[in-house]
Amino acid sequence: MKYVYMLRSDAEPDRHCTIDLKRRLAEHNAGESSHTAKYVPWSLLGYIAFSDAAKAGRFESYLKTASGRSFAKRHF
Repeated sequence: MKYVYMLRSDAEPDRHCTIDLKRRLAEHNAGESSHTAKYVPWSLLGYIAFSDAAKAGRFESYLKTASGRSFAKRHF
């Protein structure tokens, strides 16, 4: 399974991120990701599991578009 997840920073409530899941959330909160370290701590808003890695990648890319961000605000 591949996961696309949404995170919210407790320091910057409007920031979201996507990618893997339990391991990545732990890495984000440990400050191991240079892009998200300054916004620690992170909370998991929700996730979607995909059996197809390509579909997960396309959905992740979609969430980074304007309409994808709008979708995320409505559903997460």
